[in-house]
Parts: sequence; structure tokens; C-alpha cells
Amino acid sequence: MHPRPTRPTSFGGFGGLTGPIPRDLLILFSVLFVTFALRFFETTGPLIDRLLLSRDVWRGHVWQIVTYPFIGFGGIFFLVSLIFLYMFARDVFSGLGRRHFWRLVLLATITSAVVALVADLVMSRTVGSAANAFTLMQGQSLLWSLFIAAFATAYRQATIYLIIIPIEARWFLVLEALMIFIGFLYTKDIPGLFGMYTSLGIGVWYIRSNGKWIGLRELRLRMERRWIQWKLNRMKRKRGFRVIPGEGERKPDVRKGPWVH
Repeated sequence: MHPRPTRPTSFGGFGGLTGPIPRDLLILFSVLFVTFALRFFETTGPLIDRLLLSRDVWRGHVWQIVTYPFIGFGGIFFLVSLIFLYMFARDVFSGLGRRHFWRLVLLATITSAVVALVADLVMSRTVGSAANAFTLMQGQSLLWSLFIAAFATAYRQATIYLIIIPIEARWFLVLEALMIFIGFLYTKDIPGLFGMYTSLGIGVWYIRSNGKWIGLRELRLRMERRWIQWKLNRMKRKRGFRVIPGEGERKPDVRKGPWVH
């Protein structure tokens, strides 16, 4: 795979496996590999499985909401999966920086788990519990959804050569959504489907918003400002008041007299 960017961007552009590995990613992928290996031993396997997302969250195993994407999950092609995942993760890390990278990962991890758990709870009360609940989103599967979405959003105009087929990065969002749906057809995992699409959506939203969201205080101030503006507009219409525009508002063209300094 090799990129051909068409416009500048803060992301590296899918640089492959060259260059030094960021320490944070080295730790992340080492954890994925070690936990993947430990699942094959009788003594450590059950302990690692307790870190995967399950309905035991409702019984007090709340740590699973945070730990499940850091457990290596997969089969014989696990190592190949990690290599390609790293290519996306490195560009996301270099583009966002350490603080926003981990904020994005934790936000997607916790939110996706909550959405999937609520979906499973609703199903259990209506149509019945899913047999393979959360299978789609276990381990690095959620990180795949998140990092590809973030990369494709930030570097959407880049051309990635998938073997010999050139594909613009923005189309990776469509391909990813289709792959998640195909995985759902095999597993019938509706909670996992909701969780994966939540992760995809958070990856897109976080990059487009530059990692910023409105705090409660700012939200309250905005609502108060809109309420005051509505009252002023209402008084203006009823009594013919002329409202002097404040800072940041467009002011009408007024010819200044000799008294204006």
C-alpha cells in the first residue's frame, strides 16, 4: 500500500512500516500480542477472557467496559491483522498527538461498550438475547473500526493502493461499514453491530470536530445567550426597539459624524 495525497494534511499519509515506532503504539500492540498468546494457556486463558466484554458487566465486572479492545482476538492471521492495523494507528497517533489519541480511544471504547450493552439489554427484554453478543467488537476489532474511520476522515483525499487497486481513503468508510455488516450476517451479533458502528461514528466525529466538544458550562452559556437574543428580538418586534449589535455581530453601515471618535 502506498499513498498519493492530493492536498496537505496533518496526518502522515500511510507511511508503511518505516521509521521509529511511537512508544505508546509499541506498548499498545505489545499488550495485544501478549494477551492474544495468553488466551491459549489453560492457566491464563480464563483470566484473560474475563477482560472481554460480556453481560457480566451487570454483575459488577465493570472493568470490561474499558479492557475489551486491548485483548488480542483472532486466528492464524492475527499478526498480519496487527501489522495493517499499526499502519493506520501510526498516522492517527501522529496526527492527533498522544493526549487526543488516547482520549479518542477511551471515548470510543467506553461509549461503544455502553451502546452495545444497552442494545443487548433491550433485546433481552423484547425479542430475546443474542447468542453471540459482542463477538464483532471484541479485541482489536473495535480499534480497526476506530482507526480506519479516523484515518479516512482526516486523510480523505489520499489515494491508497490496495495491492494494485487505487482507492481514495474516504471510501474506506464505506468499505468498513460494509465489512462490519458482513460480519454481522455471519455472527447475528446485533449488540456488536451497534457497538462497531458507534466506534466508526466517533472516529469520524472526533476528527471533524478537532477533538473538541462543548462542555456543560459552555452549553449553558450558549443557551442563555440564545434565550436573551430571542427576548430582545421579541421586544424589538412588539415595541419597535432598535437593538444595538454586540461584539461579534454584524453591524449596519453607519456614516460616522464629526462627534464620533
